[in-house]
This record gives sequence, structure tokens and C-alpha cells, in this order.
Amino acid sequence: MKIRLAEKSDIKILSTYDKHIRITELESSISLGRVIVAEDNETLIGWLRWNLFWDNTPFMNMLFILGQYRSCGYGRKMVAYWEKQMKTKGYDLVMTSSLSKEAAQHFYRKLNYVDSGAILLPEETLEIIFVKKL
Repeated sequence: MKIRLAEKSDIKILSTYDKHIRITELESSISLGRVIVAEDNETLIGWLRWNLFWDNTPFMNMLFILGQYRSCGYGRKMVAYWEKQMKTKGYDLVMTSSLSKEAAQHFYRKLNYVDSGAILLPEETLEIIFVKKL
């Protein structure tokens, strides 16, 4: 498995899978170095997208591993890669979130992310906010 920063050439494949972001925002995120991809023999395994919460704290917006590659440790490796990048950039705290109905909340807790609050939007499931000190 290879983990690397996404490039402009990744936009087409990422946009076919990631419907949670407009293509113009995806292009911007890639140009800012805020998208990481994982590959196996040049085949996409998954991606991690992040941004800055309050313009100063790295927030993992999306971690997605394609179905056939789940439960193989790829997500854990991608998060570790991202956290190392954030530490190198001088950040000492990172954030993410998960819907309370998603199993991802347990994944983040196993990686030492700590529940730190929640958001409840109209007609939505509770979104749990997690933080981790690096």
C-alpha cells in the first residue's frame, strides 16, 4: 500500500466516489494538500480529506476506505500518516466527527480520539465531535 498526497490527476476518480464535496472544493482541497489517497498497485483503496476548524485546528472531514479493503488496517495507517503530517506542520491537536449511528465512532476511540461534544442539526442524527492531542 502507498499513501500519498492527492494530485490533480486524482480528481476524476475521487469525484466518482466522493459525493460529499463539490468538485471545485475538491480541486481546491487537493491544491492545498488537504487530500491524501491510499493505493494498492495504483488502484485507489481510499482517501482522507481534511480542513481547518476555526481556521486553526486540523479537522478530518472524510476518511473513506472502499468496501473490499475495509478491516485491513488501511484506515488506521491513513490516519497515522495524516496525524504525523499535522504534527510536522506544528499542530498539537486534531479533530474529527462521526454520526452516532456509525461504527466509525468506535474506530476513532480506538485511535485515542476523545469525545468532546456533539452537534444536532434539524432532522439529522447526532454528530459526535472527537479531539486528539498529538
